[in-house]
Amino acid sequence: MRWSHVGLNCADQVRTEEFYTRWFGFRRARAVPIDNGEIVFLRRDDAYLELFPVGGRTGAARGDGPPEPGTIRHLAFQTDDVGAFLRTMGDAAEVTLGPLGFDEAIEGWRTVWIRDPDGVVVEVSQGYRDQEREGHDHV
Repeated sequence: MRWSHVGLNCADQVRTEEFYTRWFGFRRARAVPIDNGEIVFLRRDDAYLELFPVGGRTGAARGDGPPEPGTIRHLAFQTDDVGAFLRTMGDAAEVTLGPLGFDEAIEGWRTVWIRDPDGVVVEVSQGYRDQEREGHDHV
């Protein structure tokens, strides 16, 4: 198990990305299209932030975490095999969403979201990779 990222809900995704790139040295690692825009992955060394567009939307928690702007949506970890991880957890895994596959974005990307004992949503994924950028070194 390896640390992956913190998912952040953003009232203004562009401003949030500019803030973390300008002041904290993050760079855009990948953008994944979704229904209401895109999810932006920012990276600095081995630390990632996953930025979700939420506009003024509020409401009940979804399976991948609460949707309110200015909140942490979820914590995330990477594993080599989501299925094996879930089998190891057994009945202790309170799955809130998934497992889901995201092969349309990255071949082999699989994710499940579970709830910790205090209700925090924890994402566990396999297969995420940064986007290749022409003219830049792939990390």
